Amino acid sequence: MPRQHLNNDQVLKAAHDKHVLFVNLQFTDIVGMVKSVTVPIAHLENALTSGVWFDGSSVEGFARVSESDMFLRPDPDTFAIIPWTDGGHKTARLICDVYTPDGERFLGSPRTALIVALEEAEEMGFEFFAGPELEFFLFQMDANGDPLPGATHDKASYFDATADRGTVVRQDMVTALEAFGIDVETAHHELAIGQHEIDFRYDYALAAADNAVTFKYALKAVAAQHGAYATFMPKPIRGIAGSGMHVHQSLNYVGSEGNAFADCDDAYGLSPLAKQFMAGQIQHAKAMTAILAPLVNSYKRLVAGYEAPVYVSWARINRSALIRVPRFPCPESTRIELRCPDPACNPYLAFAVMLKAGLDGIRNEMTLPEATEENLFESEWARQGLETLPASLREALDEMERDPLIQDALGPHIYERFIDAKTQEWEDYRLSVSQWELDRYLARF
Repeated sequence: MPRQHLNNDQVLKAAHDKHVLFVNLQFTDIVGMVKSVTVPIAHLENALTSGVWFDGSSVEGFARVSESDMFLRPDPDTFAIIPWTDGGHKTARLICDVYTPDGERFLGSPRTALIVALEEAEEMGFEFFAGPELEFFLFQMDANGDPLPGATHDKASYFDATADRGTVVRQDMVTALEAFGIDVETAHHELAIGQHEIDFRYDYALAAADNAVTFKYALKAVAAQHGAYATFMPKPIRGIAGSGMHVHQSLNYVGSEGNAFADCDDAYGLSPLAKQFMAGQIQHAKAMTAILAPLVNSYKRLVAGYEAPVYVSWARINRSALIRVPRFPCPESTRIELRCPDPACNPYLAFAVMLKAGLDGIRNEMTLPEATEENLFESEWARQGLETLPASLREALDEMERDPLIQDALGPHIYERFIDAKTQEWEDYRLSVSQWELDRYLARF
């Protein structure tokens, strides 16, 4: 794997040289929330060599009470100093894999699901690279530190400078991300008021997923220091653009720098293998959506008119397509961009299902349909014959229940618990009475 490796001794030396007092051992639950166990520096060596026990039954989707014993094993490659602790109780971070007491990888851990998919890709001769672009909103906060709905941090728009109060906030966010070892490439104000984007370097998918999780965790902390609230809710305000997490993807051949997606003689610069990979993602797009857009609110972003994809299609210049082929130098930067994920997703699970769907296309030599370059929201003719993504979380769950490959990508443990959790979320939403209903009906009927 291309990611630089550290060993336990190097981590211990770095922690002592930098006068670290505590280490947070982090992992995510099934829905992508960061969980953490803190150990004093005196216990770091034991944590690195033997792991740290925790009660898995207390973590959403992990285990029943009768199967609760689990162990965190830190990944030394993820060692970093948490920058906002530098002036006090200096604290480091290590992302962990989850194991059972028998020493087996816990298949209910989202990071494990991605590792299993990456191992399958390597058996086929490929390494999977990803570059997620996470958008987010900054809101003003109340006295309790909660976001004020609709109260955006600024009134700026795309690439604005003069009206953008978030400039300094973004700069501090970039500095924090770089302290975690994340190579930030650009930062700017996005289309909607209060909306921002910070892009980091394309990487091996496991490192990219770790970076995406760190990104959300760090940006919330930095925003709070500025009296603002960073939210990755996909559609926090009606009538303006929502937040997406477009994901650039490519495969390299194992043991080389060769981009398996590149064919400079092709009109789109794509190899036959790249087209098979895309065909697999198109084939499984509807079933993947529950993982890539996992909230009830996600489907208020996936609507026509706000540059979010609705139709299952691909193109180069058409940003209404599900998969876009950006213009990059061939062959080293050839990649495809999946546009339906949003930043509320669990990056480990998102990359796992995306990779498995693409590999299925390669394994079965699927045929990619013709590109659709017309704007699909304006051309009724161009939309003919195209399938659409699910229109609600319930529809997305139904699609996933019909697709064995996506279920396999998650594994039985994660799949069953994800379905249960999201079904409960849907039922709670279905039974709720919204402000829209009260405003529209209460005084009329």
